[in-house]
Amino acid sequence: MTELSFEAALNDRVSDMLDACTRCGKCVEVCPSAEPANITRASSATVISGVIDILRTGDGPEVSRRWATSCTLSGACIEACDYGVNPRFLLAMARVAIRKNDFELVERRRDGVTKFRDTSRDVTVLSRLQLESDALARLGQGAASTSTPGEAADFVFYTGCNVLKTPHIALLALDIMDTLGISYQVIGGPSHCCGVMQLRAGDTEMSGRMGANSIEKMSHGKSGQVLSWCPSCYVQFTETTLPTLERQHRSRPFEMTPFIPFLSSRLDDLKGYLRERVELRVALHKHRGIPRVVQAAVEILQAIPGVELVDLGQPTVGLQSVNLGVLPAYKRELQRTELEAACNAGVDALITIYHSDHRELCAHERDWPFRIVNILEVVGESMGLHRHDRYKELKITQDADLIVGECHDLIAQHALDPVMAREIVAKALLGDQPLPLKDRPHSADMSRV
Repeated sequence: MTELSFEAALNDRVSDMLDACTRCGKCVEVCPSAEPANITRASSATVISGVIDILRTGDGPEVSRRWATSCTLSGACIEACDYGVNPRFLLAMARVAIRKNDFELVERRRDGVTKFRDTSRDVTVLSRLQLESDALARLGQGAASTSTPGEAADFVFYTGCNVLKTPHIALLALDIMDTLGISYQVIGGPSHCCGVMQLRAGDTEMSGRMGANSIEKMSHGKSGQVLSWCPSCYVQFTETTLPTLERQHRSRPFEMTPFIPFLSSRLDDLKGYLRERVELRVALHKHRGIPRVVQAAVEILQAIPGVELVDLGQPTVGLQSVNLGVLPAYKRELQRTELEAACNAGVDALITIYHSDHRELCAHERDWPFRIVNILEVVGESMGLHRHDRYKELKITQDADLIVGECHDLIAQHALDPVMAREIVAKALLGDQPLPLKDRPHSADMSRV
C-alpha cells in the first residue's frame, strides 16, 4: 500500500472530523472569543456550518472567518464536543484553508520563511544578551550536549524556541530535574522548530517537514516520553503533527507531556526538596488551553511551605498570553483587570506559568506593589536554586540604548552586531508589551528586580 503524504494524511484527518461534526454549535457557544470577536449575533449553528464550508471550499461567511481567525486556543470547544471532534484543530485548519484560498503557495512559503527567520533572529540575539556560552550550550544551543554521547537519557526535554528569550525559566527546569535525579537530553531552539509558523502561513507541506524532522530527533529517550515547555509547540505536535504522522506510518514515536503536569506527577519526590519556607501570598496567572496545567501548578504551589495561594477570580482565557493577540483590546483589558485584582487582593507576587505570560507581564512589576515571577522561581527558592531574571531586569529599564550598553560584554563575546541587537531589543523585548506601562517618570534603578 502506498504511504500517504503528510498533506494527504492531514486532509484525511480533517475529512473524518467533518464527517463526525453534527453542526450543533456547542463549540461556538462555549468559546470565550465569541463575544469579544463580535460573532454572537449569528446563530452558533450558522457559525460552525460556515467553518465547515471554509474547510471544504476555502471560503465561507465573514462571521465564520472572523471566528476562525479570533481563536485564542482556549480549548473549551474540545471539552464541549460530544462527538470526538477537536474544534480547535478544525479552526487551525480553517485558517490554513483561508490562507490557501487567499494566497498562492509562493507567497505563503515566503511568509513562513520570513516569520521563522525573524523569530530565529529574535531568540538568538535575546538569549545571547543574557547568557554565556556554557549556559547556552546547556540549553542545547551549542556543540555541547546535556547527555553523554551514545547514552540515551530517560527523557527528552523540548524547550521550543521562545522560552530562550527568558532563559532563566528553562535553566530552572533543568536545575530541578538535576536535583530530582532525572536524566534528560535538551532539544529545542530554532533548529528544532515545531512547524507552527509554517502552518500559520498556510504552508502545510513545510510545516510537516519541519515538525517531522524535529520529532525524529526527539524520538530517542528511554521512556518514550518528551517533556515539553512551550504550549504552542505542545498543541502543534499533539493535535497536528504527531496524529498526522501516526496516520501516515501507523505508529507514534513518543508521547508528549507538559513540564508542569510532569513535575506535579513527581510531587512526592519534589516535596523532599522543598525545604525552605517561602513566605509569599501569591496569585496564579492562568490559561486553560492545556488540561491539567493550571491544576498541576496549583498543586505545586500548595506544596511549597509558606506559600499562600489566592484565587483572583479572573477569566482563564487562551492557550497562553501571546495567543490572545488576535483580540488586542480584549487582551489589554484582561491584563489590566488582573493586575488591579492582584493589587486589591494584597498579594506579594503574581505567578506566571508560561514564558509569553512572563515576557508580557514582568515589566509591570515596576508599577505595582507586588513581584511578577515565574512558578519555577518560587519552586527553586524553596529548593535553594536560583536563576537571575535578567530579562525582567533589562525590560524594566525601558531604554534600548541602556540595555545594549549593559550587555556590551556579551555582545562582543557572541560577535553580535550592536545595531542589530538594539533593533531587536526595541522590537522584541521592549515592544513585547501589549498593556503599556503606566505613564510616569522612571529611573534606570534596577534594585527592585
